[in-house]
Amino acid sequence: MTKSELIAELAAANPHLLARDAELIVATIFEEIVAALANGHRVELRGFGAFTVKRRNARTGRNPRTGEAVAVEEKFVPFFKAGKELREKVNRGRPAGRPAANRARG
Repeated sequence: MTKSELIAELAAANPHLLARDAELIVATIFEEIVAALANGHRVELRGFGAFTVKRRNARTGRNPRTGEAVAVEEKFVPFFKAGKELREKVNRGRPAGRPAANRARG
């Protein structure tokens, strides 16, 4: 689902909201999550999951074209861990050992 599809579904499910209001709500939620992560905070949405920031140490990498050693600086990356309720809903009704993408193709 894309951001625009999320906005469209939110507006359709709430006829009292104008599409631009639904867009503002979604944008505001995303902005707040990004701002919290940028400040080093954890964002937890009960039943959905938690967003955190993980530190990746500096290391020596390789340029894939030349094989030359390249210094990769320390960085921070966003990380998402799905909550129990989300995992259970995603896994409910799935045949064992068959990912959703493969199942959809046949």
